[in-house]
Amino acid sequence: MQNDRLTDGSLESCFEKASEILEIAIERGTLKAASFCFRQADLTFSRDFGIARSLAQPPVESGVSKVPSYLLGSITKPIVIAGLISLFDDFGLSIDDPIRKYLPDFPSNNFDRITIGHLLTHTSGLPDQLPNNEELRSRHAPLSDFVDACKQLAPAFEPGDAYEYSSMGILLGAEIAQRISRVDIAELVQVRILKLLGMNHSALGIGTLSEDCLMPCQVEYGAPEAGGGRSDASTWNWNSSYWRSLGAPWGGAHASAEDVAKFLEAFLKPTSVPFRSERKRMMITNWNASGIESRGLGFDVDMRSSGVMSSESTFGHSGSTGTMAWADPARGRICVVLTTLPAGALPAGAHPRDQVSRVLMA
Repeated sequence: MQNDRLTDGSLESCFEKASEILEIAIERGTLKAASFCFRQADLTFSRDFGIARSLAQPPVESGVSKVPSYLLGSITKPIVIAGLISLFDDFGLSIDDPIRKYLPDFPSNNFDRITIGHLLTHTSGLPDQLPNNEELRSRHAPLSDFVDACKQLAPAFEPGDAYEYSSMGILLGAEIAQRISRVDIAELVQVRILKLLGMNHSALGIGTLSEDCLMPCQVEYGAPEAGGGRSDASTWNWNSSYWRSLGAPWGGAHASAEDVAKFLEAFLKPTSVPFRSERKRMMITNWNASGIESRGLGFDVDMRSSGVMSSESTFGHSGSTGTMAWADPARGRICVVLTTLPAGALPAGAHPRDQVSRVLMA
């Protein structure tokens, strides 16, 4: 993917600096692959690096260009939650609905006070990962087993009173979407979000993506809950067939940089697909009380805690797999940086994705 359309000379040096950062990281062996996409008005700049560039620029005799897709990590969350939000008008959902309205098999003593809004803003009190996360992954459990295991959880605080990042909250949001639509969450996201936005190189899981287009995560630096650095986790880490195909709603989507930019752009254009403007504003508005980490519905909003100092209206998400994506409505600016190096491999702010992001905030 090499798509440079420069119409603003003042930004050209920023693009070249961003490219230089990623080129150096590739040359030093820090990254195996990276892609980034920047958009502002009629200006677009996108470029691939490392094995992603080799994939996108095939031998002349083949004439077939392939688009590299990356494991998004938690950038998956707003994409999946957009699928849930797309059902709100069809099924009369509200963020104030108690989740047991849709999950009646969950125990009342622990789940009565949790609402859909709590799940989507990380204020439910539910944990990031399950206590038996490793056991589930190592035996290749289906998503339904993760959902069943959530029934044993109890909120760590009164829902709404505090913030605790919760991948399991997003999982239950996806489960609600499945139950009310009676459609598998991967298919629902495909039909209601990805297809409508023309995200042709994306899937929750791998869908119809060609495996040779999937960029391999540098799992030796991976998150502990994903088996990072463990030789005995090769059948369930981020690069395993199991994890790639599972389609975990909290982190299992694959996408190209340009596709992620299309997703963010939809929220800068209120009248565009996949749903009406009021629902889009809900997703990128902070719902949490003062003094609690700011969050929209699935989105990180006012992304200063993620090192994005663009404007208070900026929204997006980062991913532990080495990804970053944000959009600034104040300037109509979109930045997507996808890499194969997990975020935890380097100190905060030192990762090439963070360096490129800072350059493109200028």
